[in-house]
Amino acid sequence: MLSELIQESLKQSVHTIALTLGVPAIAEVNVALEQPASADHGDYSSNIAMQLARSLRKAPLVIARLIVAELEASGSVHGLVLRTEVAGPGFINMYLDWQAWARAKENFTLPQHAGGSKVIVEHTSVNPNKSMHIGHLRNSCIGDALVRVLRATGHTVEVHNYVDDLGNQLADTVAGLLNVPLEGEHVRFGDYCWDIYAEINKTYAQQPEMVQKRTEILHALEEGHGNTAWIGNLVAGQIVKEHVEEMRGFGIDYDLLVWESSILKEGFWASAFELLSQTEIFVQETEGKLAGCWILKQPAEDTVPDTQEEHQKDKVLVRSNGILTYTAKDIAYHLWKFGLLEKDFSYNEFQSGLWTTGLSGQALPFGRADQVVNVIDYRQEYPQLMVKQALKALGFGTQADALHHVSYGVVSLSPASAAGLGIDTSSGKSSYAMSGRQGIGIKVTELVRLMEDMIESTRSDKNGLSSRLIATAAIRYYLLRFNLGTEIVFDFKQAMEISGNTGVYLMYAYARAQRVLSKAASAGDVSGVGESGVSESGVSESGAGGVPLFPAQLEAAELALLRQLSLWQDTLYTASRELTPNTICNYAYSLASLFSNFYSACPILKGGEASITFRLWLTRSFTDTLGEALDVLGLPKPERM
Repeated sequence: MLSELIQESLKQSVHTIALTLGVPAIAEVNVALEQPASADHGDYSSNIAMQLARSLRKAPLVIARLIVAELEASGSVHGLVLRTEVAGPGFINMYLDWQAWARAKENFTLPQHAGGSKVIVEHTSVNPNKSMHIGHLRNSCIGDALVRVLRATGHTVEVHNYVDDLGNQLADTVAGLLNVPLEGEHVRFGDYCWDIYAEINKTYAQQPEMVQKRTEILHALEEGHGNTAWIGNLVAGQIVKEHVEEMRGFGIDYDLLVWESSILKEGFWASAFELLSQTEIFVQETEGKLAGCWILKQPAEDTVPDTQEEHQKDKVLVRSNGILTYTAKDIAYHLWKFGLLEKDFSYNEFQSGLWTTGLSGQALPFGRADQVVNVIDYRQEYPQLMVKQALKALGFGTQADALHHVSYGVVSLSPASAAGLGIDTSSGKSSYAMSGRQGIGIKVTELVRLMEDMIESTRSDKNGLSSRLIATAAIRYYLLRFNLGTEIVFDFKQAMEISGNTGVYLMYAYARAQRVLSKAASAGDVSGVGESGVSESGVSESGAGGVPLFPAQLEAAELALLRQLSLWQDTLYTASRELTPNTICNYAYSLASLFSNFYSACPILKGGEASITFRLWLTRSFTDTLGEALDVLGLPKPERM
C-alpha cells in the first residue's frame, strides 16, 4: 500500500535521527498519516514530529526538518514523493509525483499481515420459523460484504448460516401449526408461517396456559424422535430452503448450514459440558431464582444486577428443567469452529455448492478457523461475551481474542414506508419497529417486489439492468451505508434516489464512465484508448507501462479524483481490519462524486490528443477502482442503467 511505504520511510528516518541524536532506545514509532482536505497542504501529512518532541528533546519544527532532510538524503520514498514541506507547528506535508504513482500503483500490495488466515464468518442465522424481513436482510448484507472484503484482502473465508432448529421461535410455529386454524392466500410456506407465528402469540396472550405447549415441543425437538420432532424438521427444512433462495437473489451465498440439532446429536454439548465442569466458573445454582440452573459464574466486578433479567438469563447454560439455552449450544459450536473439540460433523450437500451438517455423510475440512466473525445484532452482545468468557476460562485466550462480534442496529420503517404498507401511523412516531410476534413488518420478497414495481413505473429507458436487479442493489446498499451501530429507518424512496449516497447513484456513475470509454473506443482515432492506456496506433503515450504523460499542471478536479483513487487499498485494508463495510460505501460515494465533478469540469473527449489520452486513462482508472468497490459491496457493474 502507498501509505505503508510512506509510513515505513518515515519510521526509518526517525530511527536514523534518534541514533544520530544519541537516543537509541526510542519506543516503537506509530506514524499516523492523513490526507488533508485541501491539496494545498499536501497529498499526505503526518504529525510524527510533534509526537516525538519529548522523546527526542527537540522542538517539533526542528524534528520535522531533520526528518525531511533524512528522507531526501536516503531517497527512501521510492521516487513517489515529489516534494516534502514542513509546516507549523511541525507537520510534514508530502506532495506526490502522480505520474510515478500511476506507474507504480499496480505493484502496491496490502500489508503481509492483512490476509492469509482462515476466517469463519457466520451471518444471517435467522430462526427457521417464518419468512425473512428487512431486519434479517441487514444482517445478511453486512455479513456478505465482510466476506467479500476479507476475501479481497487475502483471507480464506468459510461462510456459515446457523440454523436454530431447537429454539422457542420454531417451537411456537409448530405449536401454531398444530393448534391454530388459519386460512388465507399464501404464496410460500414461510409466508403462511409468518401469520401462524403471529396468531400463536395472540393465543398465548389470551390463553396463558397454552405457553406450556412451547415447553413440550421444545423437549420433543431436543429429543429428536416422534411426530413433533419430524414436523419441526420439515418446517425448518422448507423455510431454510426459502431463505437460501431469497438471499441468492441478493448475490448472497453460504458454504455451510450448521443445524443446532446436529450440535446436540453429535455430542458437542456433552464434550463442552465435560470441559466446562473442570473450571471454577461453571456451577449449578442451589438457591434463588436460578436454583437448579447451570450457569457461568461472573467475576465479582462484572456481577449483573438482578434487575437485568435478560442478562441473568444469558449466563444460564442449562435451565432447571434440563433444556439448554442458546448460549450453551453456541459455546459448543465455537469450540468446534476453532478446532478445539475432538469431534466433527458429517456433511451432506443441501444444494449445489452448499453443505449441511448431519448425522451421516462425508468428512470435509470445515471449521478450524484462525478467526471467527459473528454478525449478530446489538441485543446479543451479552451472550457473545459469555462465549468469550467460556473460551478464556477453558484456557483458550488466543481464540477468545480472535472471536469478533460485529454488532449492528435494528431496522425500522419510516412513517411514509409504514403507511404505504398499511401500518397504523396515527401515533406520529418518527419510525415504526417491526415485530414478528405481532406480524408487523415487511417481508424481503414483498420489499423487493414493491421497489421493483416503483422502479419499473418510473423508468423511461428499460434497457440495461432489470428493475429487479436495480431494486436488490438499491436495498443492499441502503442497508450497508450506515454506521453499524446506527438504527436504520428504512425509506423506500430514499433508497431509490439517483443522487446522493445511494447504490443507484454509484451504478449510474459507473455506467456513465463506461459510456465514455465505449464512445472513445468506437471513434476510431487516438481517443480510443483501451484498457491498457495504449492508443489505436499501438504506441504507449508515455512508453511506460501504458500510463500516459500527465499534464504539467493538473486541473483541480483531476487532482481530486487522483487523490481519492490512491486511497483505495488503504480503505479496503481498513474495512477488513475494522470489519466495517460502511467504510467502503463512504469511499465509493466520494469517488463517484469526484468523478461526476471531473466529468462536468473536464471535457474528456475534447481538446488535444495528450489531454484526451490522459483523461481517458483517468476514466479507466475510475471504472477499475469503483468496479472493485462495487464487487466488494455486492453491487452489479452496469454498462448501462
